Amino acid sequence: MIWPPSITLSGERVTIEPLSLEHHDALVDVVRDGELWKLWYTKIPSPEGIQADIERRLGLRERGSMLPFVIVDKAKGRVVGATSYMNVDAENRRVEIGSTWYAQSAQRTGVNTECKFLLLRHAFERLDCIGVEFRTHFLNKQSRTAIERLGAKLDGILRSHWRLPNGALRDTCVYSIIAAEWPTVKAHLQWQMAKPRT
Repeated sequence: MIWPPSITLSGERVTIEPLSLEHHDALVDVVRDGELWKLWYTKIPSPEGIQADIERRLGLRERGSMLPFVIVDKAKGRVVGATSYMNVDAENRRVEIGSTWYAQSAQRTGVNTECKFLLLRHAFERLDCIGVEFRTHFLNKQSRTAIERLGAKLDGILRSHWRLPNGALRDTCVYSIIAAEWPTVKAHLQWQMAKPRT
């Protein structure tokens, strides 16, 4: 059996469910909300590229290196984003949470915090992970701030790590949370989610 096994995770605001080809139209709507594919510092598929992106993610799943999901806003009853356990290292019980993007209307709403909480809790408490990574562009301040808000620590920066669609080279910031840190990070995230949103 492929590790980690498929799972659906549910919280108060979101449900995280395994990606399928049936999510195509919903994900097209997600990327159109804010024209996400135009963000130069990340790789988000255009509406025309969603089918290929889904097939790529499902192919990585078959090879055991990714478990891709969609994120459903429970109140709205619709898909508002995508995320994955990726760069899966079953032998060392490590995953990266990445290839994550949200509709612009779902950003800064608390959806990301709960989504990351559910994925981290599952990784540390059910999959017995020893570490969870996050990676983002050095210049993606919004993403870096969100990762740091989770309680992840910067491990380092991979210089000229990979080439973006526009030809620019990305410096990749690598963050992680390790198992010993999870109880503190968990308490911090629970506190954040309990705060009233203004």
